[in-house]
Amino acid sequence: MSTKTEVTQSTKSKTKIKPPSLYNVIYINDNQTTMEFVVESLKVIFYHSEETAKELTLKIHEDGSSVVKTLPYEIAEQKGVEVTMLARNNGFPLAIKLQPA
Repeated sequence: MSTKTEVTQSTKSKTKIKPPSLYNVIYINDNQTTMEFVVESLKVIFYHSEETAKELTLKIHEDGSSVVKTLPYEIAEQKGVEVTMLARNNGFPLAIKLQPA
């Protein structure tokens, strides 16, 4: 009587996926971009409420800059491009900066 024994080996790969790095999107104050434009861009691009957009706009105006949103890098970069294009198309020099959160 013979018995066959079959050995199987299972290998599991442990790949840890890191969450995407977060970046702050920062608006830089200037003397030409209107507060109305800043408020609207915060509402349209970043989906802030009217009240939050006005508070952020005032902070940008008073402090010279402010973080308006913290997002994964690729999204932060895209939003920065969208705001810059919107500003240029409306004749404003609004500057956006990305910074690791």
